[in-house]
Amino acid sequence: MKKLFIYMVSAVLGMGSLSSCKSVMQETAGVVEVNGISLAYIVEGEGKPVILLHGNGGSHKDLETTTHQLAKAGYKVYVIDSRGQGENKPLSEYHYKDMAEDMYQFIDKLGIVKPAIFGWSDGGNNALLLELMHPNTCSLMATSGANLFPKGLLPEEYENMVKEKNPSPLLKMMIDEPDMTFEDMKNIQVPVLVMAGENDAIQRSHTEQIASNIPKGKVMIIPGEDHISYILHNKKVGKILLKYFKENGY
Repeated sequence: MKKLFIYMVSAVLGMGSLSSCKSVMQETAGVVEVNGISLAYIVEGEGKPVILLHGNGGSHKDLETTTHQLAKAGYKVYVIDSRGQGENKPLSEYHYKDMAEDMYQFIDKLGIVKPAIFGWSDGGNNALLLELMHPNTCSLMATSGANLFPKGLLPEEYENMVKEKNPSPLLKMMIDEPDMTFEDMKNIQVPVLVMAGENDAIQRSHTEQIASNIPKGKVMIIPGEDHISYILHNKKVGKILLKYFKENGY
């Protein structure tokens, strides 16, 4: 089973990064200056806005299958390379709150009104933080494999990261952050679908508690899947999102 640590390490060390898979997606649509840094992004489709956020060490290419599905279904899909990742210049230090603020300023600068947001792994952490820092920025949200604090991961996953002798800046962030609580989740007022694979790198109880503390939260555990398998170049998550959007009139 592919786990979070394996994915993140391969990506940040360049050892067969999952984001290096050949892409049929359009070239980068633009670069925007936000929060003191540059963010590369692509846009596909027309309709209600949807923002997709990738995981640690990845890029917009990881979510290309989902991007195509949503665009074909009639949504305008923005896919962002998070700070220091993808086509952006690497940084020496990372923090989730900076990334959440990046997203807020991106939305504001491009004039995007109340988008739906889907975040996978770190992208899910950033989406939750965005709503805590800037309430009601989005219309609704979905997360996959998000965690509120490092020990929300399976113990062996957390121990593997801590054992690294020279952690990269991205890995160090995962070891030390994020720093949210279940109580914080009660402040998120938009609908949130909280997903994880049955064999995820995140503790199932952690995922369930995130959902149960969000007033309009809903949990979904995907049978037979891990942290990556139903997301990366897979149509399953796109189908789930389209159904969820329809259920919420989006």
